[in-house]
Amino acid sequence: MRRIVVVAFTLLSVATRAVVLLSGGMDSAVVLAWMVRERFECIALSFDYGQRHRVELECARRVAARHGVTEHLIQRIDLRAVGASALTAEIEVPKDRVSTGGANEIPITYVPARNTLFLSYALGLAESREAQGIAIGVNAVDYSGYPDCRPEFLRAYANLANLATRAGVEAAAKGSRAFEIHAPLIGLSKRQIIELGRELGVDFGMTLSCYDPSPTGDPCSRCDACRLRARGFSDAGLSE
Repeated sequence: MRRIVVVAFTLLSVATRAVVLLSGGMDSAVVLAWMVRERFECIALSFDYGQRHRVELECARRVAARHGVTEHLIQRIDLRAVGASALTAEIEVPKDRVSTGGANEIPITYVPARNTLFLSYALGLAESREAQGIAIGVNAVDYSGYPDCRPEFLRAYANLANLATRAGVEAAAKGSRAFEIHAPLIGLSKRQIIELGRELGVDFGMTLSCYDPSPTGDPCSRCDACRLRARGFSDAGLSE
């Protein structure tokens, strides 16, 4: 398999410590494994935000331990108060959709401002821990139509991170930038993500992608996330 180049959204050349957003899903597990391979000292950050698939947090714990992360924070943010999403409100999760996303189709599983909020907390943690990197497993190819998974969003956020922080101001005075956003999966298909994960030693059996799992954590196999995952493994000619 060809080597896939990480996409970063600032001009930094060296960063040794990074905050990695770790949901417990397959994409974030691959990102963590990537960052570990690239010799970053990783701080894993997960969120208990009132999601119906909260069982993913146990997956995140297992993934963090597998990849040798010594510090894994789980932060509570109650996005049920915001609502307006099938993941945080009493709204049915769509099943067996004919379409699984597109530029002009934003499904009800979109959580308002979720990635903006997660990145903002990660930014605060990165600044306080003197970390230069923030890594996130967003993907703009095989994704569910979320506007906060696009490269232009990450570019804008990287600019904000370097404008709105003390570290950013101090770095600018020296002609540099304080933070970079790492999004190594941004241009990959699910097949390529799975192939990369296998190369990096990711145990996908530890991860959960389902939006509406059973109380015991079994995937529904019918939501957008389950179907995208299944298609990725099929396209790769692999089984989980």
